Amino acid sequence: MPVSAADIALADRLADAAGAAIRPYFRQPHGAELKEDRSPVTAADRAAEQAMRRLLDAERSGDGIVGEEFGIKDGVTGRQWVLDPIDGTHSFIAGRAIFGTLIALVEDGWPVLGVIDQPIQKERWLGVAGRPTLFNGAPVRTRACPSLAGAALATTAPHYFSDEDAVHYLRLVTATREAGRHGPLYGGDCYNYGLLASGHLDLVCESGLKLHDFAALVPVVEGAGGRMCDWNGDPLTRDSEGHVLAIGDPARVDDVLDTMRGQEPSAL
Repeated sequence: MPVSAADIALADRLADAAGAAIRPYFRQPHGAELKEDRSPVTAADRAAEQAMRRLLDAERSGDGIVGEEFGIKDGVTGRQWVLDPIDGTHSFIAGRAIFGTLIALVEDGWPVLGVIDQPIQKERWLGVAGRPTLFNGAPVRTRACPSLAGAALATTAPHYFSDEDAVHYLRLVTATREAGRHGPLYGGDCYNYGLLASGHLDLVCESGLKLHDFAALVPVVEGAGGRMCDWNGDPLTRDSEGHVLAIGDPARVDDVLDTMRGQEPSAL
């Protein structure tokens, strides 16, 4: 079914609830600990996801939920709300306001609504399939990128790539390098995708992402005129395995894919 005004209003309220739960812990004692997969979690992560789940249980009890901290709740509607209460917990723990809350609505496996919310700076990107992406209520667009040379590339951290994946990523680093400009931007997690949607970055390249890491990003980037895909160029769905590209200018998609495969991109 199409995304409704009620869906959008609920997504905004979910982000509001998460932000209210997170802010008291920012640059305050937050009880950080390591999960079984050695990734960090804080009291803020758990409180934010619990706040969002309470709203969904009360208002959309038939919808499924996929949350980073509290797992999967099966639904009966073919819809899932995908929640990442703090994407960028390392940044949150360090007191850097470049983390975000991710909220997605996935229907029959396809992301149709996405929110990137930065609750400290009060910055919110809202993407809905078939509609322009909004940043704090105003439309935003990705920017043109005439060639890969000099394109602004970001990733969360190079050590997240496996040795094999790093080869493909470094080809992209080499292709975007230009005299007089800095190299890739590191850090930022989901915040990088908001910056790309607003026309401040050109490319984001990552691997090892899970559904809760990328589902919300798809409507945000694509509603701003960009393209989200895996490293084969295929659309991102519930079944995607975690190799993610965000490309602000769709004219550069083939160049990016060719470069990562070790082929000569036409734009260079």
